[in-house]
Amino acid sequence: MPSSAAVRTRRVIAALLLPLVLAAAVGAALTWPHGEATTARTVEAVALDYPTATVTGTSQEECAGTVEDRTTDGTIPETVDCLRVQATVTSGDERGREISVWATASTTPADVPAGTRILVEHYPASGGDPEVWAWHDYDRTLPLVTLAVAFALAIVLVARTRGLRALIGLVIAFAVIGVYVLPALLRGENAVVVALSASTLIMAVVLYLAHGLSLRTSTALLGTLAGLAVTAGLGVLASSWARLSGVSSEDSYRLSQLLGESGTASLRGLFLCGLVLAGLGVLNDVTITQASAVWELRAASPTAGRRELFAGGMRIGRDHIASTVYTIAFAYTGAALPVLLLLEIYQLPLGPTLTSGEFAEEIVRTMVSSIGLVLAIPITTAIAAVVATRAGTTHPRHTDTPAHAHAH
Repeated sequence: MPSSAAVRTRRVIAALLLPLVLAAAVGAALTWPHGEATTARTVEAVALDYPTATVTGTSQEECAGTVEDRTTDGTIPETVDCLRVQATVTSGDERGREISVWATASTTPADVPAGTRILVEHYPASGGDPEVWAWHDYDRTLPLVTLAVAFALAIVLVARTRGLRALIGLVIAFAVIGVYVLPALLRGENAVVVALSASTLIMAVVLYLAHGLSLRTSTALLGTLAGLAVTAGLGVLASSWARLSGVSSEDSYRLSQLLGESGTASLRGLFLCGLVLAGLGVLNDVTITQASAVWELRAASPTAGRRELFAGGMRIGRDHIASTVYTIAFAYTGAALPVLLLLEIYQLPLGPTLTSGEFAEEIVRTMVSSIGLVLAIPITTAIAAVVATRAGTTHPRHTDTPAHAHAH
């Protein structure tokens, strides 16, 4: 039976967490998307479907040059060698039909041997316009589904029921983003409120679902929410100070045109929302690790005080910080490798390039997320040290473990 100290500690943690989760629920309710999304330009619906097809052969032919064939000096050649692909449609109403499409400029005959599955665009004839078939992409359904199944099996086989619960939490998280976050942003709701509300609710669900209802998990949740608050606050200040508009790529510029007069403000909010959401996974990782580290230190040394637990937890946390810095830096470097190669080819000046909108956004996103992550570690460790000692359990490894875990 839990001691009176443990009961009081649980009540204090609940008194801290429940108002935060309730505030997130209220924020989600107030910013819940309703009505039709308004855009400055109407996106006309086009009769179009994407059937699959199997390549039966290819041929090299001469065709007119396009922007995809632009040379290094900026000119577009009048004619270029193009690859025409013959294929048989394998899905949809036109199944079994023989078609011919132009492949993209970088595609070679070796890339599409007979039997290759591709995805094509079919524009039915309408209003006097002829029927059109066009290359869309390779059909990657089989390899992607196989990888997804392998990922799920690996998680479940290694982590068992906890891994299964983590996968369920992941599905719930993306459902919240799809049902609430994206529609709310499209309707111009406050992006920071949307991001914090969604992140708080997602973390509350996935942490308890994956790790069980315990003081350890609640401590990690408190540390995660503190890190999210720091990240959101610094993001607002940094984006304003650096004058980031959110319009730094072709996709964001197109979105700004569709959103109209409110486009710039909406894209700035979109940047802030993305900044907060981007930190969820890593924050979850470090906070649950720090909370678990403190609980294990307490189990190994039941008489250890708060300072000792905090010092021991921070020794682990500093190692985690050092490795995470490399993880974030190399992740962004790998994603930006094509852009870095273009910089190398064109020999653009480093200073003006790094301070341009596109790079500035990535730098602000990386630095702000990293600061929030780093500060979440001592915050979580301090909370865990206090909670672990106040709970008054001699063997916290066993008493704080969720009841269902004993079945294993």
